[in-house]
Order: sequence, then C-alpha cells, then structure tokens
Amino acid sequence: MGTRVESDEDGDNKGSMWELDQKLDQPMDEEAGRLRNMYKEKKFSALLILRLAYQSLGVVYGDLGTSPLYVFYNTFPNGVKDEDEVLGALSLIIYSLTLVPLLKYVFIVLRANDNGQGGTFALYSLLCRHAKIKTIPNQHRTDEELTTYSRSTFHERSFAAKTKRWLEERESWKSAILILVLAGTCMVIGDGILTPAISVLSAVGGIKVNQPDMNSSVVVLVAVVILVGFFSLQHYGTDRVSWLFAPIVLLWFLLIGGIGIFNIWKHGSRVLKAFSPVYIYHYFKRGGKKGWTSLGGIMLSITGTEALFADLAHFPVSAVQLAFTLVVFPCLLLAYSGQAAYLMNNMAHSQDSFYRSIPESIYWPVFVVATAAAIVASQATITATFSIVKQALAHGCFPRVKVVYTSRKFAGQIYIPDINWVLMVLCIAVTAGFENQNQIGNAYGTAVVIVMLVTTFLMILIMILVWRCHWILVLTFTCLSLIVEFSYFFSVIFKVDQGGWVPLVIAGAFLVIMYVWHYGTLKRYEFEMHSKVSMAWILGLGPSLGLVRVPGIGLVYTELASGVPPIFSHFITNLPAIHSVVVFVCVKYLPVYTVPEEERFLVKRIGPKNYHIFRCVARYGYKDLHKKDDEFEKKLFDNLSMFVKLESMMEGCSDSDEYSLYGQEKELLPRDGLLNNNGSTFSSNVEFTINSIDSIVQVKSPPPHVSNNTVRSSGQVSSQTEIDEVEFLNNCRDAGVVHILGNTVVIARRDSNFFKKLAVDYIYAFLRKICRENSVIFNVPHESLLNVGQIFSV
Repeated sequence: MGTRVESDEDGDNKGSMWELDQKLDQPMDEEAGRLRNMYKEKKFSALLILRLAYQSLGVVYGDLGTSPLYVFYNTFPNGVKDEDEVLGALSLIIYSLTLVPLLKYVFIVLRANDNGQGGTFALYSLLCRHAKIKTIPNQHRTDEELTTYSRSTFHERSFAAKTKRWLEERESWKSAILILVLAGTCMVIGDGILTPAISVLSAVGGIKVNQPDMNSSVVVLVAVVILVGFFSLQHYGTDRVSWLFAPIVLLWFLLIGGIGIFNIWKHGSRVLKAFSPVYIYHYFKRGGKKGWTSLGGIMLSITGTEALFADLAHFPVSAVQLAFTLVVFPCLLLAYSGQAAYLMNNMAHSQDSFYRSIPESIYWPVFVVATAAAIVASQATITATFSIVKQALAHGCFPRVKVVYTSRKFAGQIYIPDINWVLMVLCIAVTAGFENQNQIGNAYGTAVVIVMLVTTFLMILIMILVWRCHWILVLTFTCLSLIVEFSYFFSVIFKVDQGGWVPLVIAGAFLVIMYVWHYGTLKRYEFEMHSKVSMAWILGLGPSLGLVRVPGIGLVYTELASGVPPIFSHFITNLPAIHSVVVFVCVKYLPVYTVPEEERFLVKRIGPKNYHIFRCVARYGYKDLHKKDDEFEKKLFDNLSMFVKLESMMEGCSDSDEYSLYGQEKELLPRDGLLNNNGSTFSSNVEFTINSIDSIVQVKSPPPHVSNNTVRSSGQVSSQTEIDEVEFLNNCRDAGVVHILGNTVVIARRDSNFFKKLAVDYIYAFLRKICRENSVIFNVPHESLLNVGQIFSV
C-alpha cells in the first residue's frame, strides 16, 4: 500500500511529493509500468472465455437479439408487393449486420474500451488522457502517475502530435467534442426510453396474432403494466436474477435460429439469393424514394449495437467477440432469412410476420420466451443508461443525483432512482401515446443512428491519438462508416414527422440540462480559481490566522485541488474563530475508470507547520462512487498522520550530505537551520520544499552515501516533533470534526448577454435547487455540517 504525500508552501502545484512503496528496491517507473500492465493484460483460459461468452449473451446481446420482433413490420408497414422487394430488404439486413455490428463494433470499436469500460464517455476519457481537451482543468501532474492512467506517447513531428496540439490550442473544438459526447449520451438515454417501449410492445403484440378479435388497447395496457412492474423492480438490482438472463437469451437465439431453419425448409431456399448484394441495387432502383425511406425500418436490425459497447464492463473483448460470431450473428441471419422466406409466400402478413411464422405447436412457449427476452433487452438498455449517466456525473456534465450500488460483487451494477422514474414516465407516455408500433420504430431508428455517428467521429480521434493508425486506415474506416450511417441518417430524416421527432425532443431537453450544468460548473470553478486567497495574506495573519483557534478539525470542502479557496477567507472574515487544524478536502474525478484505493488520497501541507493547515485530495474514477463509507474519514486522517510521519522522516534524511534524486539538482529549503546541498545554512519559518520539474520523489531506503548512524541520529531529532504533531492531530480529532461546505449562489454579471443570463440565472439556478445537495453526495452528517453562503458573479 502506498501513500502519496506532498508539502506545499504556496498553495500552488509546486512542492515535494513522496510515495511510500512496499517494493523499495524497485524503480518507480518500472513498478508503475508493471502495475499498469496488470490492469491491461488479463489472460483467460479457453474454458473461462467460453463461460464468459455464454454469460455475455444475457447482458450484452438482449437488445440486438429482439430486433426480429419488429424489423419487417417497420420496413413494410403497408405490405409487400413482390418477392424481389423481400429479397432486397433481406440483403440490406444481411450486409447491415455484417458491416456495423460485426466489422465495426465487435472487431474495431470494442478494442477502444477504457480498461473494459465502454460507451461515449469512456471514449471521451481516453481522449482526455491523450490530449488536454477536458474543459475543467482540475488535473494535477501527479494524477498521471496513477497505475490506471495509461496513455500513449507521440513523436513530436507525428500526425498524432500535430493533431493533439491543434486540439489543445482551440477552445472551440474542445467544446465541440464535449457537445458531441453529450449528444451521444442524450441519445443513449433516449434508447433507454424507446427500447423497453418497442421491445415489450412487440413481444406482447403476439397475443393479438393468436387472438385477432382482441382490441389493440388491451395489448397496450398489458405492455404498460409490464413496464410499470419492470421499472418498479429496478431498485432491487439485477444481481439476484442476472443468472437467468444468459439462459433466457441463449434459448431465445436458439429458438429464432431454429424457427428460421424451419421456415427456409418449409417455404423454399430461394431466399438465400439475398446474400448477393445485387438485390440491394435492384431494391433501390425499383423502390425509389420509398425504398430509401424504408432504410429506417431495416436499420432497426442493428439496434442494440451501441448498448453492446456500453454494457461491455464485466466481460473481456474476446468473450464478447466469440459470443457474437458463434451464436448471435448466425442465429440472427437464420431468423431474418426464415421470416423473409415466410413473407415471400405470405406477403399480406408483413405486420406480424415473426409470430405468424412460428409453428403452431410451439407458439405459446415462444411467446413466453419472447416476452422474457424483451424484458432482458430492456434491462440491458436501462443498465447502460444508468452507467452512462454515472460517467456524465463524474465529468461534471449532469446534475447531482443519488447513485446506489445494487450489488456487492459487481461495482458496475448501479441504480439511479431519479433517472429510473423519469425513464418510466416517458416510456409509458411513448407506449400509450403513439398510434402504432411503426411510429415508435421511427423514433427508435433516429436515436440509434445518431449514437452511431457520434461513436464514429470519436473513433476517428481514437485511431489518430490513441492507436496512432496510418492515415489510410483512418480514412478507410471513416469513409465506410459514414457512407453506411449517413445513408441511414438521411432515411430517418424523412420520418421526423412520423415519430422521429420524439428522440430529438427528448435528447434536446437532456442536452440543454447537461450542457448548462457543465457550463455553470465550469464558470463557478473559474471564479474560484481566479479568486484564490494568496498565501501572503494567510502568512500575514500569523499562526492563529488572527482568530481564536478552537480545539477540533475543520474539513473545508472545495473543488480546487490547489490553492486556498475564497470560501475560506469569507469564513474567517465573518466568524471570530477557526479550528486548530484546517483540512481543505477536494473530491475530484479523473478521466480514468477507477483509482485504486491505495492511491486515492493526495495529502499536502499549506504554509508553515505551526499553522496546521493541510489539503487532502480524494481522487476517483468515473466508475468509482463516493458512497456512504464510515471509513472515509478514518482513511483521510490515516493518510494525514502518514504524511506527518513521512515528512519528518524526509527531514531526518536530509542531512548536510549532498545528493540528488532522479539525477536532478534540487535545492532544499529547510527549517531550523538544516543545511541545503551547497552547505549553506538557512533559518526560516517557511515549510521546506523540494523544487523540481515534476516534484515527485519516492521514499526508499536511504541513499548509499547517507550512513545508518546519520539516519538514526537525525531520526531521533525529528521523532519527538513527529510524535507531538500526530498526537496533536489525534487530540483535535477527538475534540470534534466539523464539515464546512460552501453554499454558493451563482449569478450572471450585469453586462452578460441574454442567453448567458437565461442559462445561469434561470436554468442552472433551477437545476441547483432540485438536485441533491453536496452534503448528501458527500454523506456529511447533519449534526457536524456548517454551510457558508457566498455569491459568485460569473
């Protein structure tokens, strides 16, 4: 277990930093590389890969697998004219499945995962690590030393390096990339609304096929009841029933594949001619605009592909690839081919071709499995929605909402109550509000194609900055992807007035919320950065800060990872007392999927020792959750005590002998007349620091030229001071801990334009009122909470 500590004399990023490691005889660069490789290289046996591939069916492929329920209905809502029309549509489905899910996602996009995490924000995190495009600049150079902070290096003259510099120099492009990511995220949320609606409604629609006299409103009512029950049970999580998902989806794939083989055998194998792309040409030539607009229905055959990437978390890429190539892909091809064979002989049944093509003897068992598979597919999409909202929270792009872990075994299984109920209301409104399933399909297609376009644009940057691919490969990927996806995009544009407007309205509303929240957060951070309290002012107040120092510890929460926040000066100028020990606590999220527990805390000292002011930065990844943990406060003080001990040890080791770390010359500015490396003596009341390029050194065994007697002697000198300060900290902790949070009100300046005033004074202010307070997010007990009000004009 390592503890990273830093001594900071001026509140800036300067200072000295040490890391205590158990393997003292191993170089830091080598050890960090070894740990990074442990996170990257996970070797699995063949048997384990097969088992994980089986389990991935229930989590990853539910949405993609239920598409045969509604594809042909949405492709031919007005019926089929002739056999060639069916063959052309089937040919389009075959090559869509081959180009998008198989080639693009399974074999290319899945490789762009962030240590197993997928989705648009995972791609954005990868880009943020390889180029400084994050709009909130709260990263410290020490964050790059985390074992999970993996990134590539560039040659200065390479195309990747030029692209990186070009992006970093243009603030407009940073904002454009962020808006692109937010748009993709909003469309995934739209998927979370539309997938349960169309999947459950299509599955339940099988009742009417067997009972044609039943009113359509009864089918809608049954679907709504299932959806209400589905969303109401989300707070239990999927841990208890997830073992059922894989067998249900596997049985579903085997059933639709078997039914497809039966229909090909029964209705003729001439349907297999659709594997020739010539029928695609004839389809568009004969269909004209009608054939072009029918692409919106054909595109539903690849829905669930984005959820495939977003739900990647718990499975290695090889397992997901194996499941798709061995089970999902062949079964889907058989299912669509079988339905097409049935349609060629029953052209009037395009609206319910799936259920009508089922052999009568197994109709009801297939209906039950279809309904269960639709629920599993909906669960996969809801899980992906929760996951991507959690990632947006970590990047400061979503209002504070409650996040609950639903499993002790799997950290990725979360539940967000506020999002769940919003999704339920909108999902029921879509299910009951539309006149027919075709309009829901149009809405669904619009959401899916926009998410795919966002992924393509982000993948172009990933291939350049992360993978450093040759420009020919990048150009080939870009052209093939955009040709296919823009074809789908322009086809769904024609159906905006037929239901396609729904995801645009939903995504637009969420985009405004997310962007305004991020904009307000950024402006508040910039205001705090520009209003930081100077260290000279703190030093001028003296050790007592011009106040009465009462026993206890004050934890001042701030978003600043460096410097003294303005809330502190506001506090001490309005109250006559402050605690004996002050700790500035910054909880920040980094563009990594997780921060190991042993590397979570970064401790610094601010000012001289007798001021007793510290900073503690708690670092989290976007997968981590700052949950209610009684150990958090204990871990904070343990790291604080460790800092004091290591600080004293470094003082003891810094004798008059001259040495440098990492081969760099460093000047030691000590206290109490210790010597620097020139042999000169200083007497200063300023805390010592080691000035270097990166200010990072590692605590190991003493240097060879420092004798054991020297260390032992100096250790005796500093041990009493160390014990006194540690005991002082413990006594203050026993006296009481108070959590001081800023209750800031952000308003736009008077000279701001109309749109800024609307965003800050109305939308952002409204979101801050309805979202959860920081005290709830940080799990601060009310009896020890102190809010400090302040107005920021941005």
